[in-house]
Amino acid sequence: MTKPKQGVPPDGYDAQKVAAALLTLIETGDLSPGDRVPTTAALAEQYGVNKNTASKAVVQLKQTGVLSGLAGGSTWVRVPPPHVQRRNVRYHAEKSAVKASESERSTNGVSEVDSGIPLQDLHEDGVDYAVVEAPAEICEALDLPVGSRVLRRTYTRRHAAKAGVSRSTSYIPYELVSSNPDLLDPSREPWPGGTMHQLYTVGIELDRIVDHVTASMPTLDEIREYDIPPGVPVVRIRKVSFSTADQPVEVSEIPVPADRIELVYTTQLERWK
Repeated sequence: MTKPKQGVPPDGYDAQKVAAALLTLIETGDLSPGDRVPTTAALAEQYGVNKNTASKAVVQLKQTGVLSGLAGGSTWVRVPPPHVQRRNVRYHAEKSAVKASESERSTNGVSEVDSGIPLQDLHEDGVDYAVVEAPAEICEALDLPVGSRVLRRTYTRRHAAKAGVSRSTSYIPYELVSSNPDLLDPSREPWPGGTMHQLYTVGIELDRIVDHVTASMPTLDEIREYDIPPGVPVVRIRKVSFSTADQPVEVSEIPVPADRIELVYTTQLERWK
């Protein structure tokens, strides 16, 4: 009878025990967020189980959000996503800051408000600008004729290496912003004061913002890019901004995996006289 290797459990180790052993390695720091996990073949040899049992252990930890990686590829210790708390009262603060100085507007961006992570601490902070023909559903949301052009801005952020991304896409009618070339220049991002101040530079004051919140299961691309555990839906926020002339002037599509977002809505009620 072959003597088990020192520190290696005997045959009969089941998937739950293999999963528990991997959890111990993570908790003690022997495996850190972003580290690759040994292959199922290596795990099977290390813990004296067959490959199917080792694979089940890995799947269990992916389902609980401890490990990341798609089937057939490499697996690594998941980088915990930042908790995002999105409050509707933020819009009041954004509007009140529109006429503030640039230095004041620069101190409180979306990243800081939503996640508490300063821009300079982000691992990735990218933006892509393009003037494109608006998709039909965006034309409808912006009350534009089919075929109208919009300024599309896609913001992609990653708080740490190997973490899932966060992404939002904004659409503004091109004719609204074309009079100010600075608004078409991605090198001016991040813009102090954000979209409200950008619209202010072309004479537009916002009257209200309507958030439409739905949910659906992620696409395969979203699972990979956002690092979404199995079974976790995506909360999809469509933010529509209206001017004081009652015209929709911007639409933002904001998908956020449900395991990392908290939506907080405060409704101020009118007081009785």
